[in-house]
Amino acid sequence: MHNDKSDNTTIMMFNLAGVVAAYALLALSLYLSTDVPLSTKGFWGIGILMLTLSLVNFVKYRFDNQQRIDRINRIEEARNEKLLEDYVGEVKDIA
Repeated sequence: MHNDKSDNTTIMMFNLAGVVAAYALLALSLYLSTDVPLSTKGFWGIGILMLTLSLVNFVKYRFDNQQRIDRINRIEEARNEKLLEDYVGEVKDIA
């Protein structure tokens, strides 16, 4: 069962373009900052890189957790459905 939603792809591409534009403008602004020493620029760049990595990991773990919850719910629904089928089958056998 593979559902490919084109609206999600469009939104993801739009967000990717926004991230690329933000990084490009940030890099340009750091490059053109003449009053800021190179070591400070490097520190800011490393900080931004670490923040990006943290945000990617945060989103990934949230997504994985939601998938885990969905999987547990599907298992519980299947178990309940099986219990109902067994109960209805027993009632028909008695009648």
